[in-house]
Amino acid sequence: MKRLTTSGARRQDAREKIELGGLIVKAGLRYEKRALLLGLLIDAGIRLAHDEKEHDRLTAIGAQAFGHDDA
Repeated sequence: MKRLTTSGARRQDAREKIELGGLIVKAGLRYEKRALLLGLLIDAGIRLAHDEKEHDRLTAIGAQAFGHDDA
């Protein structure tokens, strides 16, 4: 990972990580083990790289969870 040298960059990195953690909570996965969460994300990344329909399907699910269609 690229080393963050400025306090602004460190704050931005921390904010992004907090936001990503919020997605885990919003998905109802707060209490799952980290290994499971990482496995889910790796598997999804592989599937998304090979299947545009799956990408669109999951995007629609996420947009609905956020309550809008422009995610």
